[in-house]
Amino acid sequence: MGKVYIVGTCDTKGAELNYAKEVVHRAGTGAVLVDVGTLGEDADADIRARDVAEFHPEGAAAVLGQTDRGTAVSAMAKALTAFLRSRGDIGAVLGLGGTGNTALVTEAMRALPIGLPKLMVSTVASGNVAPYVGPNDLTMMYSVVDVAGLNAISRRVIGNAANAAAGMARNPIAASRDDRPGIGMTMFGVTTPCVTEMRQLLGETHEIYVFHATGVGGQSMEKLVDSGLLQGVIDVTTTEVADLLIGGVFPATEDRFGAVIRTGLPYVGSVGAVDMVNFGARETVPAPFRDRRLHVHNAQVTLMRTTPDDNSRIGAFIVERLNRMQGPVRFLLPLQGVSAIDAAGQPFHDPDADAALFSAIRSGWRDAENRRLIEIDAHINSPEFAAALVANFHDIHASRREF
Repeated sequence: MGKVYIVGTCDTKGAELNYAKEVVHRAGTGAVLVDVGTLGEDADADIRARDVAEFHPEGAAAVLGQTDRGTAVSAMAKALTAFLRSRGDIGAVLGLGGTGNTALVTEAMRALPIGLPKLMVSTVASGNVAPYVGPNDLTMMYSVVDVAGLNAISRRVIGNAANAAAGMARNPIAASRDDRPGIGMTMFGVTTPCVTEMRQLLGETHEIYVFHATGVGGQSMEKLVDSGLLQGVIDVTTTEVADLLIGGVFPATEDRFGAVIRTGLPYVGSVGAVDMVNFGARETVPAPFRDRRLHVHNAQVTLMRTTPDDNSRIGAFIVERLNRMQGPVRFLLPLQGVSAIDAAGQPFHDPDADAALFSAIRSGWRDAENRRLIEIDAHINSPEFAAALVANFHDIHASRREF
């Protein structure tokens, strides 16, 4: 059974953190109090702030030697991330605090694997928590009153959180013998027929996890890759790259494809929906783009067709990252169109733009034993293209031992 790591700034929240530790102990679970304060040491902490700070790449002085609080907190977050990753006995992580400690602790929590319990009691948990949670299974619990002393309200809230963390640490969810190998797939509405066909072809032998390619969708899939919870990826819809580079509302991060690079997981990919950049309602399209080719998908979503120049940039971004993958890779180009509205007769049909995309990928591609670039004279939503994706997925799994 793992222990509950209780993390906070003991220089300002010592009473509350020690109370949480007592509750965890009463629940029959081991507890480790970790001090991440930057203003002074706390003798009651099991792990002192200096011990955590030593995990910073530049040493403790980079954390504790700062006169600016914001700089110190950011540095401590980096140190805490490395510290928690080094521990092998974590059953759950419980954080308590206000805005500063919430930012600090949740940054480290986000680096932990999916499935490891993470609970943050915070004064900001009733607002927009997306920056703190990201694509992770991180639970935010509103503190109701400030984490500023123990009283009738804070004891109940913190006590409930401590019991919840203790319960999760004591009762980890084991893998089931019925679990099938998991595959991550990215999808947009305009690539749904392709993904639906692949799910039918693979659904009896694999568990399919589909991620809507809205920025956080791709991040969530790659978080599962980093967490070791997927056995492969069919990344057919890489449209988030277009939003990242051109300025849409569903962007990837600069770390797109990074999880596959880091892990060497079997990867099959394509260029689904990179013919478009996403915006909100028609009136929200930025002024520089209003004369571009636009398509109103619905009242809340407006799509902008990517140009040949856009697609050259997108293709270069994708191929640079594909070239860094050391595991088995197959990347397929659908020569007759990359989305439902890019087909012949559809509003985004633009052979010149598609040709620029394909040319950028071809010219940047570096041949390697583990990677193959495959061109299919079919549309991305054709049964033929879906079958080719699945066939290549089976191929790289069969040959994975070679890499």
